[in-house]
Amino acid sequence: MSNNGRLAVPDKRAVTDHDIIDVLAERWSPRAFADRPVEPEKLRQLFEAARWAASSYNEQPWRYLVATKDDPEAYDRLLNCLGTFNQQWAQTAPVLMLGFYKTTFSRNGKPNRCAPHDLGAASAQLTAQATALDLYVHQMAGIEMDTIRDTYDVPDDFEPMAALAVGYLGDPDVLPEKLAKREQAERTRRPLDETVFGDDWGEAAPLAR
Repeated sequence: MSNNGRLAVPDKRAVTDHDIIDVLAERWSPRAFADRPVEPEKLRQLFEAARWAASSYNEQPWRYLVATKDDPEAYDRLLNCLGTFNQQWAQTAPVLMLGFYKTTFSRNGKPNRCAPHDLGAASAQLTAQATALDLYVHQMAGIEMDTIRDTYDVPDDFEPMAALAVGYLGDPDVLPEKLAKREQAERTRRPLDETVFGDDWGEAAPLAR
C-alpha cells in the first residue's frame, strides 16, 4: 500500500520510448477492483469527458448504459450481458457500463461509418478522465449482443460495441489464480516502426525509425 492508503502499482506505468502525459502512461486495465463505491460526481465527470469527444459532423453517436452495485437488480441485468469469462472478474467492479453507437446520421439517415471510431474516442476520453481521478477502467469486447438487445430493447439503429468495468484498484487476490497472474504481467506494445508507415504500406515512416 502507498502512504495515502491506495494500492501502489508503479510497475504498471508504461515504459515509453517517448514522453507522454501521465494519465496515458498510468492508464491500464485491471480486472481486480476494490469493494468501494464510485462517487456519483466522479461518474458524472467521466461522462462529461466523453461528452466532449470529437465526432464526425458533431453527431455524437455514442450512448452509454450504466449500472452500479447500489442498485443490485440493475447491476445484475447488465452483468448478465457480459460474456461468461468476463462475468467472473467484472463482478468485482462497482460500476458497469455498455457503450453503443448510432449507425446512421440523425440529420439525413445515411450510414455513419465513423460512428464506431467516435464511440472509441469518447470512451478513451472517459478512461483518461478516470485515470486522473484515481479510477480504473477495463473495456471489453466480450458481450452478449442478443442478450443486450432483449434486455434493454435497443433501437435497430444502435449497435452495442463494448462493456466497461469501472472502479478503484483492488487486490489481485480476489481473482482466480490465472487472472491474478495477468495483473502482474509486464505491459508491452509494438514499436512505432511497426505501426506508423510512410511512403508504402508496411514501410516505417522516417520519424518512426
